[in-house]
Amino acid sequence: MGLKADLTAFATEAGFAKLGICRPDAVPHIAERLATFVDAGMHGQMGWMAERMHWRGDPAALWPDARSVVMLAEPYTPEHDPLAVLDQVDRAAISVYAQNRDYHDIVKKRLKRVGRWLIEQVPGAQIKVFVDTAPVMEKPLAAAAGLGWQGKHTNLLGRELGSWFFLGAIFTTIELPPDEAEVSHCGSCTACLDICPTDAFPAPYRLDARRCISYLTIEHKGPVDPELRARMGNRIYGCDDCLAVCPWNKFASTARDARYAARDDLLAPPLAELAGLDDAAFRARFSGSPIKRIGRDRFVRNVAYAIGNSGDPALGDALSPLLDDADPAVADAARWAILRLKEVQHDP
Repeated sequence: MGLKADLTAFATEAGFAKLGICRPDAVPHIAERLATFVDAGMHGQMGWMAERMHWRGDPAALWPDARSVVMLAEPYTPEHDPLAVLDQVDRAAISVYAQNRDYHDIVKKRLKRVGRWLIEQVPGAQIKVFVDTAPVMEKPLAAAAGLGWQGKHTNLLGRELGSWFFLGAIFTTIELPPDEAEVSHCGSCTACLDICPTDAFPAPYRLDARRCISYLTIEHKGPVDPELRARMGNRIYGCDDCLAVCPWNKFASTARDARYAARDDLLAPPLAELAGLDDAAFRARFSGSPIKRIGRDRFVRNVAYAIGNSGDPALGDALSPLLDDADPAVADAARWAILRLKEVQHDP
């Protein structure tokens, strides 16, 4: 227990808000849940969800030598209302986590620092660190480690953390005392389900990624179903609706790293400006940002959908150059958006 207490203190000093520990075999139920999700096709184009399912569904199989999983939470709580931009139809809504530096880099460096400290205390011990880039089911493991619980929207939330936090995992060969798993405190609340613009939750605790705006704007390649485009509003990268309405956010931990604070040019950027980005300008603007991962074409496709949903015919000029875009999905989005704006213009 002395090592665990010292580890918790060091992790807090390093910038994490909370630490919990579980065994690698603490989540035996996730293999069946993952298989049900994939078999139903709810993972959409995310083929990596189906690949290496034996590892994703069984953390103990990922690294058989591991004896403990240290789960850590790092808050990125916004200082502004993330839903306010949805009323600014000529502006783009970007998910809070992507409004500044890429969290993968920040969290992983902090994880490595904590991991190095840990193995210095136990000669011969080994670690592996993961931040959302390996076949690791972080949310169930974090719940098993007592950091929080998976809400009805399937995201993790906590009584001391709210909704706005990243997760990191340290697998280690060290035997550490596990924490008690957290239980759900959602009660009868359905705020997260009720606010979803695309009805992506077929039931509480179940998500159909194919209808989720975060999936559609980030993972989905090619044209988006027209019925769903019209529901995306001005959300061009991710969606925070189900997180933002959670009542537990009144207890949300404050973000400790200034690199998570929103950049002025990403808080509510003009849609017309973003529509004009070519590949070089896109890469320059989003250097060091998680947005860069989806590439210019998918990003501008999303911007075109948002312009079409704006109801503002004045934004149509920004779409004209995209009609002959080299990317078929961008050109299709521009055509759809122009037609949608014309329908609004002629609607009595």
